Amino acid sequence: MSLVLRPSLFWDTDINDMDQELYKVSIIERTTLRGTWEEFKAMVRFYGHEQVGQILKDIRWLDRKTHSFCSVFFNIPEKEFRCYKLAQLHPEHWDY
Repeated sequence: MSLVLRPSLFWDTDINDMDQELYKVSIIERTTLRGTWEEFKAMVRFYGHEQVGQILKDIRWLDRKTHSFCSVFFNIPEKEFRCYKLAQLHPEHWDY
């Protein structure tokens, strides 16, 4: 069984030559940030709910909406995400 994703998600790499186990962090990150809902669900089925949640918890950057979604979907408190901790260390300018 293999995960079928759009080649446009991996514009800089040939998706057919990627080892889906070796590059799972990159695949999970890009699919979560840029993939469709169907691709996201397929990715979670392929790698497993718990493993995807743990990998996303350790990602350095997630936008705010994706961070909130992942927190609810994987039932992980927002403050446990690495991206949350890094954002607290480097606050953004006020968005007027």
